[in-house]
Amino acid sequence: MIDRRSMLAGMPAALLLPSVAARAQATFPDRPVRYIVPFPPGGLTDIMARLVGQKLSETWGKPVVIENRAGGNALIGADVVAKSAPDGHTLLAITMTHAVNASLFPNAPYNFRQDLTTISVLGSLPLVVVVNAERSPARTLAEFLALARTRRMNAGSSGNGSPPHLGLELVRIAARAGENVQHVPYRGGAPSVTDLAAGNLDFMVSNLPECIAQIQGGRLRPLAVTSAERHPLIPDVPTVKEAGQPSLEMTNWTAMMVPAAVAAPTLARLEADTLAAIRDADVSRRAREGGFTVEGWDRTRSNAFVAEETARWARLIQDAGLRAD
Repeated sequence: MIDRRSMLAGMPAALLLPSVAARAQATFPDRPVRYIVPFPPGGLTDIMARLVGQKLSETWGKPVVIENRAGGNALIGADVVAKSAPDGHTLLAITMTHAVNASLFPNAPYNFRQDLTTISVLGSLPLVVVVNAERSPARTLAEFLALARTRRMNAGSSGNGSPPHLGLELVRIAARAGENVQHVPYRGGAPSVTDLAAGNLDFMVSNLPECIAQIQGGRLRPLAVTSAERHPLIPDVPTVKEAGQPSLEMTNWTAMMVPAAVAAPTLARLEADTLAAIRDADVSRRAREGGFTVEGWDRTRSNAFVAEETARWARLIQDAGLRAD
């Protein structure tokens, strides 16, 4: 009789791969998973990561621990994931900021294009041009742009190269404000919005989830949304195109990434479970209530999109001569 060991030894390796892959998928994850958010708590990336992370924890029966590693314009947290063990147990939450960083910080400690791969683009959202409701006399975007030409203003953002930073640069160009607009980078969206509401800044082009509570509470006045269509959470606020400034149109997004060297079976498991999580009825509802448009794209589409965004913002950075302040 031929024993099992001899039989397996004689089988072609290709026939053994499916069972190996199945075992890898069946055992992942075998311990708690770290989900690193390279921004402070309360920002759009953090909001989405917590929604998806909670659902994945329920699916896997293992804790998904959100770890906020802010600093370095989101480079620090991304570097941690890029250099982590490629076993799928360390996830990275990103936004458009990371696609921009690839050009804005050419000497970053990791290679965004080579060291990381996208599991899914989870959601997208517009930005909003907002001012302090008590301090600013501007009621419309046109009035605000006129003011920006005649007085000095401080504009906050969630960091160099972040979507709010690019948004305020587009506002600076549209207003022909030159040096009148001073960029004040923060370590995340939530603290910059808090400072605007407190009257320490003049305006922001803020991610909607980060400023919606302050808008609804009457502390911030929205002048226009940067999306092509009005947003259901603030339906009375015009789009930038309706306000006469189509050049300000832009959309932010958030995605999940892992080290590029993660094995294919684990990538497949991560993709399937993450898509199921973001498409869950309750998760999708809560994301929409927070201002997101739920995307839930697969790995192929997501990686192509992130590559396109990286190239798009590289051109803008070069053409506009943007630099890290």
